[in-house]
Amino acid sequence: MIVGVVGMTHLGLVSAAGFCAKGFETLCFDPDAALIDRIVAGDLPILEPGLAELIANNHSRQRYSADPADLGRCDVVYIALDVVTDDRGCSDLSGVHSLIDAVVPHLSASAVLVVLCQVPPGFTRSLDVDPARLYYQVETLVFGQAIERATQPERYIVGCADPGQPLPNAYCTLLEAFECPILPMRYESAELAKISINMCLVASISVANTMAELCEEVGAVWPEIVPALKLDRRIGAYSYLNAGLGIAGGNLERDLATVIRLAAEYGTDAGVIEACVANSRHRRDWAVQTLRKHVLANGGDPLVAVWGLAYKQDTHSVKNSPSLATLAQLPEVRVRLHDPVVLAEMAGHPRSEAAESPLAAARDADALMILTPWAEYRSIAPRDIAATMAGRIILDPYQVIDAETARAAGLIHYRLGAPMVPPDSG
Repeated sequence: MIVGVVGMTHLGLVSAAGFCAKGFETLCFDPDAALIDRIVAGDLPILEPGLAELIANNHSRQRYSADPADLGRCDVVYIALDVVTDDRGCSDLSGVHSLIDAVVPHLSASAVLVVLCQVPPGFTRSLDVDPARLYYQVETLVFGQAIERATQPERYIVGCADPGQPLPNAYCTLLEAFECPILPMRYESAELAKISINMCLVASISVANTMAELCEEVGAVWPEIVPALKLDRRIGAYSYLNAGLGIAGGNLERDLATVIRLAAEYGTDAGVIEACVANSRHRRDWAVQTLRKHVLANGGDPLVAVWGLAYKQDTHSVKNSPSLATLAQLPEVRVRLHDPVVLAEMAGHPRSEAAESPLAAARDADALMILTPWAEYRSIAPRDIAATMAGRIILDPYQVIDAETARAAGLIHYRLGAPMVPPDSG
């Protein structure tokens, strides 16, 4: 059996590697021949921990092509293009339509076509493809954790024209190889299931951020509370309860926008979703508000070091990055920037300079903001930070630095979900 994966963006590359790792011969197709040549040469266009190693281990089973005719040998073909969104969270589906139109004429009469891209309800049923061979599958891509989720999925949600009919043999064989539950349902149910999952994540994030903000004021510590919640069966061990600088990355924002748009179209209520959007915007500005109150209010022309520009660790993506949103509100402030993979120019800040290392960014800085929790930042000793900086204030929303160690180093430590930790007076 041969699996075809169409679209060599993040979703396509990771999905193809996951199928191949299970022993299936996999053909990776993209109409961009230059992109295919780049990938074959080992220059991956994305950052994803473990992906290069997995592809190398797959050896010759994972092949590449820019010729759609090669897909004619495939038994199951996935459309796996990343769907881009605009600043309002609206999806641009033109690329998905173009790929489908380009590859369908080359598929064998028995091949199954699976749309893996995230699309709004109604998209799959609207396609001019035989419904007996057309399916929609909910993608589970999470930047930084994509390999684990591609090779060890929790479940497969499959949209069908008729969920009462058995899945085609080839498609069923592929899914069953991953030994997880398979949930067939109507196209529209599967499309909305992905959005529903993300809405539950958004609700958890909003609760975490709301309560974490109260912790900062009343003397409680949010990470101390989280284990109690995760031991409650109604909430669960895997609940997404980390406080953060709002919602970022693009995917959750897209689903928020989709629910609000559909509610307006059909006259349903989306007040709770609109409240989540408002809460996200409020918490996104935590770093700006804290910096203005405790650093900029003192006057002068302070230098602020910033560690992290990506929207989260282990990705090069800056889509709706809280770090960039923070910097955009501080055009008058001198900043020195560092990120392991994102260039400082991406911030577009008028008074910024790049630093080659985290400590180089912190040199003589009046304050430090750690806005992306990269692992390499966790390995830097607070005493080294204190020895490098001119000031003592650290804004550390994700608690990259241990609070007590920061206190012992003489640092003033601000974090999400907990009161400020003053320096050790001794």
